[in-house]
This record gives sequence, C-alpha cells and structure tokens, in this order.
Amino acid sequence: MRIVIRYFFRTLRLILTPVMLISEKLTTPKPIQRATQAQAAIDKACEDLALYQFRACPFCIKVRKEMSRLALPIEIRDAQLDPEHKADLIAGGGRGKVPCLRIGKEDPQATWMYESDDIIQWLQKEFPAESPAE
Repeated sequence: MRIVIRYFFRTLRLILTPVMLISEKLTTPKPIQRATQAQAAIDKACEDLALYQFRACPFCIKVRKEMSRLALPIEIRDAQLDPEHKADLIAGGGRGKVPCLRIGKEDPQATWMYESDDIIQWLQKEFPAESPAE
C-alpha cells in the first residue's frame, strides 16, 4: 500500500509542477521602477542575500513573486537539486526547510530566516516600494 501512495504523490507532483511554474510566470507582477541610484543601492544591498528554495514549492513561488515585484536581484539557490546548497542550508540554518533567506555574508554570523510571510515582510520593510522613479 505504501508504494501505491508513494507513486500517487510522485505522479501528482509530476502533473502539478509544470502547472505551478507556468502559473508563476503568468502571474508574476511587473517590477516597480525606482530611480537609477536607488536601484543601484538596492542591488548592492542584495549582494549579501540568498534565497534557498525549491523550484515548485508554493511558498517559494510566493517569495519569488514578491522579489520580482520589488525588483530585488537576490541570488536564488535550489536546495532540492543542488546537494551543496542543501548542505549549506542545513549547516547554516539548522534545517532543510524552504524558503529560507540567508541575510549576511557566508559566515557564522549570517541570519537565516524561514517562513515565507516573515521573509516577505522583512523584504518589504528593508526595500520599500515607495521610491519614486527618475
């Protein structure tokens, strides 16, 4: 019976993954427009950030959509397909759970933030969308 259940969920995942990824592409909002200098400062601040994620995770998709809306060039690390990123996530954050935002350089003092709502709230606070465009 376990094998039937396992194959059922694998098949379900195979069917839903493309649907979720296409849906993400179709519903991702357009990035906000900022002044060139403001966007350059944000690009610089994002150099110390990395999002550990799974490609088809709905919570990861939610975070990626917000990153796109805020025009944040945060490095995306796939912890599902890349064993090195998964090992970094477990070693640094203590859990293999995604999404996880690493805040800070790659050192022991980096902060690891889990939970999509917390990540989105932090991104909105750190990178507000109110900056006027040039």
